[in-house]
Amino acid sequence: MSSEAVRLFAAADLGASSGRVVLGRLADGRILLDEVARFDNPLEIHAGALRWDFAYLAEAVAEGFESARAAGELSGLGIDTWGVDYGRLDARGSLLERPFSYRDRRTEGAAERMFAHIAPALLYAETGTQVQPFNTLFQLVAASSQDWSGVERIALMPDLLTSGFTGEVHCEVTNASTTGMLDPRTRRWSPAVVAALRDGFGLDIVRFLPPLVEPGTVVGYSTQGEPVVAVASHDTAAAVLALPVEHPDFAYVSCGTWSLVGFELDSPVLSEEARAANFTNELGYSGTVRFLKNVMGLWVLSECRREWERDGRGLPLGQLLAEAGRLRPLAHVIDCNDPRLLAPGDMPTRVRELAAGYGQDLADDPVLITRCVLDSLALAYRGAVRAGARIAGRSPRVVHLVGGGSRNALLCQLTASATGLPVIAGPAEGTALGNILVQAAAVGALPPAIEALRNVALRSCETTTYPATALGLDAAAWDEAAARLEQR
Repeated sequence: MSSEAVRLFAAADLGASSGRVVLGRLADGRILLDEVARFDNPLEIHAGALRWDFAYLAEAVAEGFESARAAGELSGLGIDTWGVDYGRLDARGSLLERPFSYRDRRTEGAAERMFAHIAPALLYAETGTQVQPFNTLFQLVAASSQDWSGVERIALMPDLLTSGFTGEVHCEVTNASTTGMLDPRTRRWSPAVVAALRDGFGLDIVRFLPPLVEPGTVVGYSTQGEPVVAVASHDTAAAVLALPVEHPDFAYVSCGTWSLVGFELDSPVLSEEARAANFTNELGYSGTVRFLKNVMGLWVLSECRREWERDGRGLPLGQLLAEAGRLRPLAHVIDCNDPRLLAPGDMPTRVRELAAGYGQDLADDPVLITRCVLDSLALAYRGAVRAGARIAGRSPRVVHLVGGGSRNALLCQLTASATGLPVIAGPAEGTALGNILVQAAAVGALPPAIEALRNVALRSCETTTYPATALGLDAAAWDEAAARLEQR
């Protein structure tokens, strides 16, 4: 890359376990990424609940942006995070308390309380959002008994962080679509849901909601004069934008702490069949819809490894995966979406208890448990791809697996076998790449069309293809494993 042609961008990408700041160098139709900062994002018990240390996260992002500036003048800044969580701000723009984590148990029973005021079928018809106990809507139901007298605004996590650099609060729609309050047809708040919160819980939420903006909106400027862009700020929306797509008939798995499995559509699917299958309609870049299903993801394995490190049985991830790959496939499988896997804690014991509930004797062995988790994830991906294809009327020819999980060769190969489709793995840094693509389009450094941005993604990343037949497992083996989970 010639230095004269280079445009520099900084992307802060925060997941529910860690965060990083990535410097993107754009030149000659390619983006090169360089991680300049990485930091943990630990859950903490504060004031009796699981919460995020927002002040620490904001400082880590600011320090990361400062490290990126060492490379030269930045053409843009952008922040993406996980969905659903929010903070409450006073009239000065200060947080009233640390934001709750979606893993906190305060939302238990909140969905049922909401359904007393808006029927589940109507809620889905209005928002197309799958029912998860931690959806922002249900968090607000749980929070309705709090004191709201000093609240001026609420802001979702990426918007909350972004406001620290602009002084203005906006709500970017890809993240807003995870709340359970947005109409995916209009890309605006649902009047019916707003009314149910007001009439059922006395929470006039429209008073606190900031203006909605589409991804690619310049929402302000930093003190250094850099454009601050509302990117596709839900991390999955950024990752899906960065898929190195060569054929339009694809499914995707965005694989990290969570796995999001689905299809990119032009319009939402709000049918009863979609609701019964608990698929969600989240918004994407350039008017697209991400029709997907949440799967618990690599959180389960990460929590297992944390426990094994505590008791002195920790193994390097590469060794753990290599040994797990030599075991007989599908000997043990569990439902990765069981709610008992949501909270932090002794995950190996919970995995073994779930296996026992399916009549499987899973030994307390890290390698065996790892194989069980990965086989179970692939089985869940298979079910989601099949159901999503049927409901949305799609016939995928390939699965794009993007995110940190794309480095896990065993999981990628299992996914190819389970779905019966070749898996194209990569980029591992898809979220940061998508973040920077939106920034570059927003400031005129790249054409804004989604096809043009994906062509840049294709030229910017390396991928690995995993054939569907490499493991020698046929569809019947996966059918039998799925049947075991249904026979309990």
